[in-house]
Amino acid sequence: MSISLDFNESDYEVRTLTLDGITIRFRAFEDRVYVEHPVDAEHQKLNLYVPEEYYEGKTIHGYTGKTVPIFFSNASGAYASGPADRPGPSFRLWAKGKPNGLFYALAAGFVVAAPGSRGRTVTDEKGRFLGCAPAHIVDLKAAVRYLRHNRDRIMGDPERIISNGTSAGGALSALLGTSGNSPVFEPYLKELGAAGERDDVYAASCFTPVMNLEHSDMAYEWMFHGVNHYELHIVKNVGGELLESWVKGDMTEEQQKESDILVARFADYVNGLGLKDEDGRELTLKEDGSGSFRDYVTGFVMASAQKALDEGADLSSMPWITVEDGRVTSLDLAAHARYATRMKQLPAFDQWDLGSPENELFGTADTRFQHFTQYGKEHSVVNGKLADPEVVAMMNPMTFVEDRACRHYRIRFGTLDRDTSMAISAIFAAALRRTGVEVDYAMPWEVPHAGDYEMDQLFAWIREIC
Repeated sequence: MSISLDFNESDYEVRTLTLDGITIRFRAFEDRVYVEHPVDAEHQKLNLYVPEEYYEGKTIHGYTGKTVPIFFSNASGAYASGPADRPGPSFRLWAKGKPNGLFYALAAGFVVAAPGSRGRTVTDEKGRFLGCAPAHIVDLKAAVRYLRHNRDRIMGDPERIISNGTSAGGALSALLGTSGNSPVFEPYLKELGAAGERDDVYAASCFTPVMNLEHSDMAYEWMFHGVNHYELHIVKNVGGELLESWVKGDMTEEQQKESDILVARFADYVNGLGLKDEDGRELTLKEDGSGSFRDYVTGFVMASAQKALDEGADLSSMPWITVEDGRVTSLDLAAHARYATRMKQLPAFDQWDLGSPENELFGTADTRFQHFTQYGKEHSVVNGKLADPEVVAMMNPMTFVEDRACRHYRIRFGTLDRDTSMAISAIFAAALRRTGVEVDYAMPWEVPHAGDYEMDQLFAWIREIC
């Protein structure tokens, strides 16, 4: 059975929703399967939402129904399956019941597309895994193609698609940005019956992207080297009740020695990238983790602290930050890491016992968990298999940076984010700038692992580039 990819314009509901003192009225077109041959119709679908004003012939911020950008926001986290989300209270624990980004985007006048996608947690009736890499990104590309296929049937400009996501979703947004129209995904898209359209996006908004996974263990040790105590705060929503627990401990002597090795390997990786800062200075590291790249990352944290200071923050309790005459003049990045605290023990991502979400991401239909680095495979305590390097590369936005499919990026990584190293996003920003694309990169002060904040600033950025 083949599903039609033609969008049914007459199948919708007009809804009114009030949250946070804001009322929006919009048309809801929901549960639209975006491939002809879905293997998981529960996730391979999208919801489309359009402010009702556009059907009344009105303009919002100068946009008509046909010129307004499409806010294309995925709901993936930890590389699990992402639902086709709806405007309303956020399901993210950090949002504390505030409206989600879809609601604010509609209130700001954008057309909103909320694609679902398969993730590592999906299985079929036979227990085979349907969401291992590269399923996530393939599905999102198919959803982009679906919007272009229906350019004459929907509101919004499919040449102004603004991708958005947080954490793994931020990585997927970055990957949509760099890998647009890459032929390596074509066999997967063709097998699903995706529309014969382009899948590049106009811009990518990336909150705390957990990406570049094959180098993340090294980057994490570079960031938290010498911080040997780890604390993971786990909060789960069970039946509407928030249950909290802690995982705490200290790294073993073996782990501490391995941390030294990974720091040195990270230096080799950074030095091989050929990165430069905005002034043309080469970004490099020594074996001990010091060097111009460390200074480069420190500069973003200092800029964040300066912005907080200018806005009235009191930094006097942070002795690792030097302030002179109202200016932040120096910052000890190692002391800042001790203040932030380590969340993950070594290895943070490609775990020796195959216990991480990323190990599951790189499984296969028949093998649930696999290693995705040679380092992880060499240290495996469960005789784990090694994932196909080509598949691992397909999930890394850095693989496609030189292709320059998308020319606008907005990347945010909070200074208290411990889910991955701040070096990962800093590398991505520097690599993008080297190709000549526009990058708005910052590290918001005292922000942990979170997304869909600073929405007014995000929407202003979208209007500026569109």
